[in-house]
Amino acid sequence: MTSAERASPPTARVVAILEFLARHPHDRFGLSELARRVELSKPTCLGILTTLTESGYLVRDVGDNGRDKTYRLGPALIALGHTAQESLRVSPAARAELRRLSEAHQTTAALSAVVDDRITLLELVAPAGLDVGVRVGQSYPFAPPVGLMFVLWDDEALRAWLAKAPTIPLRTESDRYDAVIAECRASGYLVERLTPGGRRLYALMAGMPTALPDELRALLGELVSDIGERVYLRSESAAGGRKRHDISVISAPIFDHHQRQVMVASLHVGRALTDAEITKRAKDLMVSAAAITTQLGGSTPPWGSVS
Repeated sequence: MTSAERASPPTARVVAILEFLARHPHDRFGLSELARRVELSKPTCLGILTTLTESGYLVRDVGDNGRDKTYRLGPALIALGHTAQESLRVSPAARAELRRLSEAHQTTAALSAVVDDRITLLELVAPAGLDVGVRVGQSYPFAPPVGLMFVLWDDEALRAWLAKAPTIPLRTESDRYDAVIAECRASGYLVERLTPGGRRLYALMAGMPTALPDELRALLGELVSDIGERVYLRSESAAGGRKRHDISVISAPIFDHHQRQVMVASLHVGRALTDAEITKRAKDLMVSAAAITTQLGGSTPPWGSVS
């Protein structure tokens, strides 16, 4: 039986409505527009909207004229989302660590993991009013070159990841690739450079299947050719460390009780930093990663310890 034969078209229609409204959280839509935007007949759409509203998953607002009705996401989804996060081991204490990081550095702090063989954003905390351009639950293909930070501190996971069919042709055998693994394990964190290609990479791959269309594979091949090529290594920095480097994100691993990497805590940077500024943020991030590891009952391997 194929996946198409197992699929449920009625369920897909419900998902289409919820996903559309999730992409427009500040807007409200009437029946006619919503049916048109999700490509459903009005009677079918109305039936779904009525059931979701009665269950609390949507809210129906009535206009001042008493006739016009619009729909938006409802409060039942809040409890559902929190329950889903808890099932993925995102606790209130973990959110508090992200909040501390975000407030200390006035930027976005996030928690992500590989869920069902896709990289998934589990939690995100950002300063008030900041449009981060991503949302909790967003996912990406977990295949080279995307996902190095999720396997870098786990030999078995790293080998399995490299054995996956890459989303684009890549070089994996190089001295620099070996240096990336050695230095990141020694420091306990990974720093990704901010490049025009890097900024476009995740935007292009968000929500895409691992089997990418040929056109997108070709474009990505122009952006990335070597695993770890966008990783900043302090050993390659000029003497003195006063030069500023354009940095995208700093990430640190979170481990379970088997010392296996299960999540990644990340701190968005998005600007130029000196070596000292990078190290300061990285060590602060590692403190939070270690705290979340402890919350999970986990244990940090020797190369992931905070120094």
